Amino acid sequence: MRVAFVLGTTSGGTGRHVLMLVDGLVRRGHQVAVIGPRSVEESFSFTRAGARFAEVTVSDRPHPANDLRAVLAIRRLTRDADVVHAHGLRAGALAALAGQGRSRASRTARRRDGGRLVVTLHNALTTGGLIGVVHGVLERIVARRADHVLAVSPDLGADMIRLGARDVRAAVVPAPRPGPARRTPQEVRRELGAGERPILLTVARLAQQKGLETLLDVAAGPWASAEPLFVVAGEGPLREELRARIEREHLPVLLLGHREDVPDLLGAAVALLMPSRWEGQPLTLREALMSGKPAIASKVGGIPEILGDAGILVPYGDVEGLRAAVRELVAAPGPAERLAAAAERRGREMPGADDAVESVLAVYGSGKPEDD
Repeated sequence: MRVAFVLGTTSGGTGRHVLMLVDGLVRRGHQVAVIGPRSVEESFSFTRAGARFAEVTVSDRPHPANDLRAVLAIRRLTRDADVVHAHGLRAGALAALAGQGRSRASRTARRRDGGRLVVTLHNALTTGGLIGVVHGVLERIVARRADHVLAVSPDLGADMIRLGARDVRAAVVPAPRPGPARRTPQEVRRELGAGERPILLTVARLAQQKGLETLLDVAAGPWASAEPLFVVAGEGPLREELRARIEREHLPVLLLGHREDVPDLLGAAVALLMPSRWEGQPLTLREALMSGKPAIASKVGGIPEILGDAGILVPYGDVEGLRAAVRELVAAPGPAERLAAAAERRGREMPGADDAVESVLAVYGSGKPEDD
């Protein structure tokens, strides 16, 4: 089978997911091409995994001239593909406009099991305005032209069904099993200057979607007993804004920047804290569960399905609810120990790379919905 992946600019989970699929498909004898910006090849080395790479600019914001060039390039590069699998809403819409999917099948004499368009939706929009209007247009293009839509959370899938998508399924997005911690929790605590304070760990890009302003509100207290230490691993555009507030209000929050030792940090933490506005299938949450760590998280997107009974869910933006959940875990060892045992069970249930590859092959080989 000839599979062409189309993706836009990414430095995180989407790129790692595509690389995992590329590796699994190549090992199974399929011919794979990846189409996207040069930066994604530099970050993920798809060619090293056995794929052909073609550079096409798929920007994260509308740009009429660039988008037209991208559509024409995608049309040319995917002409002989059996399946075009786009990742992300913009990549999916550009692939659809390039003639892939249901509209292409109805206009050409290609065999019915070829040339289908699969779109995996990895993210939801958390802002409005003009960006929201453009987002809505792209959603309709994908819903009406894609043969199959894979959604990383139930709300994304429901939106696609509402907009007319014919075949919507849950995406399988596994996380690689975390490596072992290299340092003891005591060594990590000394590095962080935690003393006897319990540690709550957040691993996130410092961006609007992650709800980090809520984390700072939670950290501000008040705390009746020992004040927790909130540790944030990650970089992003909000770093200076967050740093300024932490210093101004003397908040018990450490911004560590990008870290390669997340297993060490998880080992020293009581729980993972995710105050996000929205998440699909966050790899960090899967990694925490596979490490036996519970989570306190916003009840949004795909988080509830992943977390199950291995943590505490709180409505997004509920500062008092999040603070009460933190107090529950740090006040006495019992609740944290019970949730840690549940996290270990959930961690053993997490899907692996082979599960993800087999799931997309099932989609690629399934019957195409009837054309209009």
